[in-house]
Amino acid sequence: MEQRINAFEKAPGALKALYGIGGYLAKSPVEGQLLDLIYFRVSQINGCAFCLDMHSKDLRAHGETEQRLYMIAAWREATVYTDRERAALAWAEAVTKLNNNDVPNDVYQQAIEQFTEAELVDLTLAVTTINTYNRINIAFRTPAGGYQVGMFA
Repeated sequence: MEQRINAFEKAPGALKALYGIGGYLAKSPVEGQLLDLIYFRVSQINGCAFCLDMHSKDLRAHGETEQRLYMIAAWREATVYTDRERAALAWAEAVTKLNNNDVPNDVYQQAIEQFTEAELVDLTLAVTTINTYNRINIAFRTPAGGYQVGMFA
């Protein structure tokens, strides 16, 4: 598949706005490893190869196991995720998919039991931000496979 537009080159200001959100989230009390796990799962849902490449490499570099990466699409049945991770994954999926234009009350309840209100706002911002990156990369067919850990640090 041929890249349509290199958004990183053609609209650096637009991407710089998103980088600002990343800077904010880097200071969030929500663990960076958990945010990367969410970015990976949302990118799976959206089918963003560029982000899957990036976040799988970042996760591995920070000690994530292959087993957890392989099983994340079936996280509900897997016993290797904590209650906090499960709540975050459920929240991320619900916010990404918005079935019936809603995030169900049971998903909210599970999330608010694991996260403070401020953390849940940060988690929601993280989910919406990775959705934005996914859509940019998918729309413009950003080539996948060449990411190196720390490339955008």
